[in-house]
Amino acid sequence: MLKAIGKAVVHALGLRPHGRNVEVFADDVFIVSYPKSGNSWVRFLIAHLVAEGPVDFSSVQGIVPGIDFLSANKLGSLTRPRILKSHEYFDPRYEKLMYLVRDPRDVVVSYYHHDLRRRLIPEGYPMEQYVGRFLAGRLDPYGSWHEHVGSWLGARDGDPGFLLVRYEDLSATPQQGLRRIADFLGLCPSDAELELACERSSFDAMRKLERYQAETAGTLSPVRVQQPFVRSGTVGGWRRELPSALAARITARWGRTMAALGYGEPAPAPELADETAS
Repeated sequence: MLKAIGKAVVHALGLRPHGRNVEVFADDVFIVSYPKSGNSWVRFLIAHLVAEGPVDFSSVQGIVPGIDFLSANKLGSLTRPRILKSHEYFDPRYEKLMYLVRDPRDVVVSYYHHDLRRRLIPEGYPMEQYVGRFLAGRLDPYGSWHEHVGSWLGARDGDPGFLLVRYEDLSATPQQGLRRIADFLGLCPSDAELELACERSSFDAMRKLERYQAETAGTLSPVRVQQPFVRSGTVGGWRRELPSALAARITARWGRTMAALGYGEPAPAPELADETAS
């Protein structure tokens, strides 16, 4: 009873992160992606362009906040127009958004290590079982990678208020990609500012910052020290970590959409294996 009352009070006071129920304003801009697609990196890139002070893992929440992190009160008090991070599937209220997409084979490897770090799966958890859950959309409340991507591309691709960014392209040419993002956001940084933002948001810089904040403030101390939040960000790292048979399962299930996004050729036939593993 007391627990229920406490939850009601928290909700009434606007102290709980609202996620999908967040209040959306017409001038909001959203940075949207399926989890583990590089959203944190993009937030750092953007924050370094718009922030007046230093950017770290704490301050970025006030510069490009996540709707599933800050409370409704804090989100409502931010200066507008707001740039907000979201992992939500299609929401018609998002009038202007950048959608970040990443090869699902790299996504599942990154997600696996992320869940290890958070102790949501034990050490040695079978990758085969994890890939089955990934394909079935059972890792989070956002559906599967395919459902998430399809919900946004199907509804908004070609819309002037929609910008599609591939993680792989941004990784290959960060300054060029960040210029495209800045133009979409209505920002006018110089080439020097773009270069500095990319330098300060590099994976090496972010890893050093993560270690420093974990050691000095304890706010980012990983649940498993050997599993840092910022890993390598490598494009195509799945080739080293994902067994070929499991990569083939993903391609067989989602090959047509993957091919359309530049992630290999479509599979010749649909997969027959059961993907309902829990």
